[in-house]
Amino acid sequence: MLSGSDRLNMTRLALNLAGHVNGVARRHREVSQGMFPEYAISSVTNGVHSVTWTSEPFRILYDRHVPGWREEPTLLRQAMRIPAEELWRAHGEAKRSLLMEVKRLTGRTLSEDALTIGFARRATAYKRADLIFSDLARLRAIRRMGPLQLVYAGKAHPRDEGGKELIRRVMRFARELDEEIPVVYLPDYGVELAKLLVAGVDLWLNTPRRPMEASGTSGMKAAHNGVPSLSILDGWWIEGHVEGVTGWSIGRAEAGTETDADDAADLYAKLPIVLETFQHAPERWAAMMRSVIALNASFFNTYRMVLEYATNAYLL
Repeated sequence: MLSGSDRLNMTRLALNLAGHVNGVARRHREVSQGMFPEYAISSVTNGVHSVTWTSEPFRILYDRHVPGWREEPTLLRQAMRIPAEELWRAHGEAKRSLLMEVKRLTGRTLSEDALTIGFARRATAYKRADLIFSDLARLRAIRRMGPLQLVYAGKAHPRDEGGKELIRRVMRFARELDEEIPVVYLPDYGVELAKLLVAGVDLWLNTPRRPMEASGTSGMKAAHNGVPSLSILDGWWIEGHVEGVTGWSIGRAEAGTETDADDAADLYAKLPIVLETFQHAPERWAAMMRSVIALNASFFNTYRMVLEYATNAYLL
């Protein structure tokens, strides 16, 4: 049967009727191929629209140092020549814009000097928005190395009770940590707020349970603004990750017997490295910002993605 033998299976129906089948990241292809071994499945890794997701300070910066990037984002590989002081200046503008919006929405005043970690996506259980709060004593010990703060956003589906409970858990942790580690959860999450977040934070956090992240694109958006990621090795990050160069990994790429506790432990092992670099090695952090733009933003964009679809799917 084209659509399954006992009930309607939309995935199997699509696989049987499609002339071309692909995953949205290499890992997604591998997982999908394992689920449906009788079908030929390729991959075209997702990308984001570069101009849309690049903040105004970085658009101006790229216009000056990488002419033509708006029409051909692959040119962003030339970002390696952007001076560190100009990167910091552009990022500072983006960060101040975010913190002003945080103040407007929540009444909280966050520090421009603190390592600001962003987490914004659909609130659902497998994305584990509360993983960083698994051991508050250890998180507090890390904070003693230097100031850090977290900015959250994201909505749950109205029928996703687990997702709504996840938001409530983050809010409870925020109240418990109070001003020691400021945590804000921004309301009314939408595209405009997302643009401020991916540009204004210092670090993008992503903690899905492997191998459930098909691709993910929020880290790609952050990369267009020179923001490195601290992320589970799943989805697109397996392709974009270079340890200590484009960001940091959490856990292993292979989905095995790892538990939430294992991933939390690795997160806590990496966070001091991130904080130390941010607080005491600004030149190294600036070099990482260049690498994130040159290696990730130049590739994980719709310009490259559409070319791959055209040549690997539609023109075959």
